[in-house]
Amino acid sequence: MRFRCFAEWAQIYGPIFSFYLGSQLNVVVNNAELAKEVLKDNDQNLANRFRTKPLDSVSKNGMALIFVAHKLYHRLRFKLPPGPRPLPVVGNLYDIKPVRFRCFADWAQTYGPIFSVYFGSQLNVVVTTAELAKQVLKENDQNLADRFRTRPLDNVSKNGMDLIWADYGPHYVKVRKLCNLELFTPKRLEALRPIREDEVTAMVENIFNDSTKPDNTGKSLLMREYLGSVAFNNITRLTFGKRFMNAAGEIDEQGQELKGIVSNGIKIGGKLPLAEYVPWLRWFFSMENEALVKHSERRDRLTRIIMDEHTLSRKQTGDTKQHFVNALLTLQKQYDLSDDTVIGLLWDMITAGMDTTTITVEWAMAELVRNPRVQQKAQEELDRVIGSDCIMSETDFPTLPYLQCVAKEALRLHPPTPLMLPHKASASVKIGGYDIPKGAIVHVNVWAVARDPAVWKDPLEFRPERFFEEDVDMKGHDYRLLPFGAGRRVCPGAQLAINLVTSMLGHLLHHFTWSPPPGVSPEDIDLTENPGTVTYMKNPIQAIPTPRLPAHLYKRVPMDM
Repeated sequence: MRFRCFAEWAQIYGPIFSFYLGSQLNVVVNNAELAKEVLKDNDQNLANRFRTKPLDSVSKNGMALIFVAHKLYHRLRFKLPPGPRPLPVVGNLYDIKPVRFRCFADWAQTYGPIFSVYFGSQLNVVVTTAELAKQVLKENDQNLADRFRTRPLDNVSKNGMDLIWADYGPHYVKVRKLCNLELFTPKRLEALRPIREDEVTAMVENIFNDSTKPDNTGKSLLMREYLGSVAFNNITRLTFGKRFMNAAGEIDEQGQELKGIVSNGIKIGGKLPLAEYVPWLRWFFSMENEALVKHSERRDRLTRIIMDEHTLSRKQTGDTKQHFVNALLTLQKQYDLSDDTVIGLLWDMITAGMDTTTITVEWAMAELVRNPRVQQKAQEELDRVIGSDCIMSETDFPTLPYLQCVAKEALRLHPPTPLMLPHKASASVKIGGYDIPKGAIVHVNVWAVARDPAVWKDPLEFRPERFFEEDVDMKGHDYRLLPFGAGRRVCPGAQLAINLVTSMLGHLLHHFTWSPPPGVSPEDIDLTENPGTVTYMKNPIQAIPTPRLPAHLYKRVPMDM
């Protein structure tokens, strides 16, 4: 921070000192007497402002004039969707409430199902119905398949050298093909099933051990702790082939570093930084750019260490396992992948698969505690199909249709990424009768689409039976339900996510009955969302687990894979 730096220099050079920015002399004063000489005794001769060229070009009325001219140009040339009136320079940034998808859903009630909103001078268009989502993700998919990347996202994706943040083009097509044909095939997902089931049974054992301690009988547990452990261990084992957490729940040094990187990355990605949409302000936020570089270096350093470990292991043993890091290193030459792309793909899997799983299951459990009828119906199906003398496996899913509907209903009401990641127009298109100019950013409000009373009966009710009445696909073919996106940018790991979420819910319901904490009625459970790109519960769900199976079925048999 500059002011601290200057204060430290004052200890060395005195209360007034000079330094140079390039060839420009700067003088800093650090006490009251000198400040008086600047601001009173010599005020008339020191009252001018120093402006950099960017500040000079947009100063005073220039800022407003440039913005108004830009807006007027777009308005005259294009028929843009209506929307809230933007301010000069900042646009609507100060109008957007922290929980963006709810704010946008409210604005849709005022301006219609498609509307414009300005981040600085950057035009954004938000759509909130299934029909408009179809126009974005199918009918105009080719021209709306690019990504908008802020500087932070440019930095961590190495200018779009991964999959998630890559623009649509030869690189994207190549890595997408790799994901579809090599990484997320039914064969590989089945080969990795023992890892997923091992981590779910570890969760069950931990909940059982904690809930049956004499001091904990009848006490509620914080569900997020257990769900987060499953998600963390599962995705790190699938991706890196390593379990960073021991049987006691302690995370090793590498694992702590990884969790810190993930947490920091989510904070970076979830911001609406003013400097990203008002570029001439970036000079004021140079420290943030340094932090981004350090974050990227920290992430790459850890990943390269793990990659080197796998490369050495393969050379020594000749064993090629199914983990994603091994697969990518084996296929690197065949697909002509740079190290940056390998690292980017590995972190795409980490960031896309860790918090989203925890979020989905936590919301589902909150709804199941709030709706004892649904919980009981799911348990009756599990008892009928699985019984009380063995535990569930992913291979049982086809015989558990109600459980699958519970998972689907949770993803409908509480999509972990309620605003689809931003699409960027590579050419001008029309959506809903309005012009979407080249360079505009398009958002699909997945949360609003899935709660639209025009296409859903009783949309706010948690009612899994709706999917018996009508089978609705959730992997990109039905635009009413889009937790994994659709079109060219649909999530390639959707089936992996569905399998893990369904498995976690099945085991939680088969092994335990869940009730609210003492003194809390089901309907009083708080469903307020936390702000962010991914949407956690603001107040994490706490619930009391009551075991319902023989004690020996709660014991995990660790497996190494």
